[in-house]
Amino acid sequence: NVDEIMETIKKAIEKQALVKEVEYLRSKLNEIIGFESMVGASEKMKKVFKTINEIANHDTTVLILGETGTGKEMVARAIHYNSMRKNNPFIPVDCAVLSPTLIEAELFGHEKGAFTDAAKQKVGKFELANGGTLFLDEVGNLGLDIQVKILRVLQEREIERVGGERSIKVDIRLISATNIDLKKAIKEG
Repeated sequence: NVDEIMETIKKAIEKQALVKEVEYLRSKLNEIIGFESMVGASEKMKKVFKTINEIANHDTTVLILGETGTGKEMVARAIHYNSMRKNNPFIPVDCAVLSPTLIEAELFGHEKGAFTDAAKQKVGKFELANGGTLFLDEVGNLGLDIQVKILRVLQEREIERVGGERSIKVDIRLISATNIDLKKAIKEG
């Protein structure tokens, strides 16, 4: 049918145009969110920029320490958008605002029926960040039980949803930040 063929060709052309537009918009977003959103010419800021450049393409876990309001998330975004993961998701999670009962389901997702309000399956932040970067802000607020599960993700590169029975492979870069003195918190138990 000629009409069906013409409609299929039209949709293919539209899809190709949309793919090009997404690529263009991502490149513009990367320009905006990279270093351009950070200002400063002091020696300390130059050192921050140099450090971001040095670690951006080393696919390692990063911990950013600093007081509230110092731009820890901006640094995390600059690391992500200057890395080889820049075209993949950057998923921020503010660990300070999530209750201990919600944080596990938020990070790891859950299966339908895993708990009372789990009416359907939910994909967690680790899965959403697959191929990209997961940024855990105020990670110092997390309980030891969640810290152990995050450590397992870092070691095994897999998660298990709450109520799940199978492991799910994830390819993420984890960047964490906190304003808590972690050495002092460790000494205090």
